[in-house]
Amino acid sequence: MKSLFEQKGGTYTKVGDYYLPNLSAAGDNYKIGKYGRARRNYLKKHRESEYTALMITGKLHSHLRDVDVKAQKILECFIKDAEKSAPDKATHQMEWVGHMNNAKACAEALYCKGWYSYHT
Repeated sequence: MKSLFEQKGGTYTKVGDYYLPNLSAAGDNYKIGKYGRARRNYLKKHRESEYTALMITGKLHSHLRDVDVKAQKILECFIKDAEKSAPDKATHQMEWVGHMNNAKACAEALYCKGWYSYHT
């Protein structure tokens, strides 16, 4: 029977009488944005085993990058849709700003409620 570490793609190296996990802290040059950091915090607090498995297998950084990129795309889609129904920016500036801020807040609220994690 394979351990959870092996099921997630981890490997071991035999050193003397012991098997030690092959761990690496391979990172990317991509800086994790707001949504990737929020996902990391969520995993640490609520999904500790998933966070540990991603970290041990070296897939945490790429997972966080993917989350960040997809969340940015979701936000862009919300904003594009909001621009279609927004009041005229030239004549109703304050209403336009309020409308766009509301669209961004709605997109972030959906993300924070876990909508992203269920629809990817």
